[in-house]
Amino acid sequence: MQIEGARSMAHAKFSGKNRPDCFLKMTDNYQLSKPDGGKDVRHFEFESVSSSIEYEVGDVLEVLPAQNPAAVDAFIQRCDLNPESYITVQRRDKENYVLNHSLFPVKLKSFVELTMDVASASPRRYFFEVMSFFASAEHEKERLQYFASPEGRDDLYQYNQKERRTVLEVLDDFPSVKMPFEWLVQLVPPLQTRAFSISSSHVAHPNQVHLTVSVVSWTTPYKRKRMGLCSSWLASLDPNQRVVIPVWFNKGSLPPPPPSLPLILIGPGTGCAPFRGFVEERALQSKSIPTAPILFFFGCRNEKNDFLYQDFWLSHSENGGVLSEDKGGGFYVAFSRDQSQKVYVQHKMREQSRRIWSLLTQGADVYVAGSANKMPSDVLSAFEEIVSNESGVPREAALRWIRALEKAGKYHVEAWS
Repeated sequence: MQIEGARSMAHAKFSGKNRPDCFLKMTDNYQLSKPDGGKDVRHFEFESVSSSIEYEVGDVLEVLPAQNPAAVDAFIQRCDLNPESYITVQRRDKENYVLNHSLFPVKLKSFVELTMDVASASPRRYFFEVMSFFASAEHEKERLQYFASPEGRDDLYQYNQKERRTVLEVLDDFPSVKMPFEWLVQLVPPLQTRAFSISSSHVAHPNQVHLTVSVVSWTTPYKRKRMGLCSSWLASLDPNQRVVIPVWFNKGSLPPPPPSLPLILIGPGTGCAPFRGFVEERALQSKSIPTAPILFFFGCRNEKNDFLYQDFWLSHSENGGVLSEDKGGGFYVAFSRDQSQKVYVQHKMREQSRRIWSLLTQGADVYVAGSANKMPSDVLSAFEEIVSNESGVPREAALRWIRALEKAGKYHVEAWS
């Protein structure tokens, strides 16, 4: 009830999701990448502790992460709040009419934990402007006013966004500021759910959902270590401890394919996540009905360090599996750093130009998943080249052909930054 109550009472700018679709508990947590490989990529498995799980391959799971209890306590202490007090927060529309009428009190500490991102998100410029009104030290007031002014925009960017300073860190830097909770609840960034591609098939795992997650970490310009809130929290969870996780299931950009549809999948790194579910499901379907072939192009840095789900892919690419060449499919891996010349998925695609064109002419759908950086555009360029070379048409005509695939809903991309 605390989770539902706090979320439904949140200010209008909060995510708007009320009751979670279900609550999960973690049952498995292990590292897919090698510990000394420079990346921490995890496989997580969850089971429902409330309602039954329902999803399709290609769906997305939104997770509400827990915040560091020490950070929440520090925020409450810094703002002189009583963690045991009960509050009622009401959403209002632009005309100031109350939108919620049947709200019940929620403990202040629970509200902060579940709706206010105090220790991972950076505050906006208006936060500094409001802080200036509540600063009692003159030098702090002047600095805050400067940050909120057009002249101070670049310095604010260097101080705040570039360093990803949190609300708690900013408040600690301006100790004379005493901001009332009524302002804090409106100005602190909302605690957002994080979305992950589901990496399992519901048909294969009826009461489970799996995720493939890279634990996010980086260093700021001032050499401060930062960790992604949700990924690092999930990685820290012990499956033996019963931690309840609120989640929501949503449709992503990758519709579930029927078993008769040929597939060309491109998923480097954790982009392979949704395709693990695709392959799991088609392998089960192939036991009872004829299924169309799958070409899958995977990429990673090193075969030794981050060949995610290596045994899984190889087992389905051998002995008549759904990724096997004798079934018309294939599994091809690009190890970008295992040789002096870097090799990426688009290079492996060009090597299999004839196979790709053959499946495209059979009506295959294309699915691309992974980093939004350069990968999707590099893959698109490779498709242009393949279509042009194999069909003998100019590049411009090949691009128009691929754009027609997109319009027809046969070229799908799910990319994240």
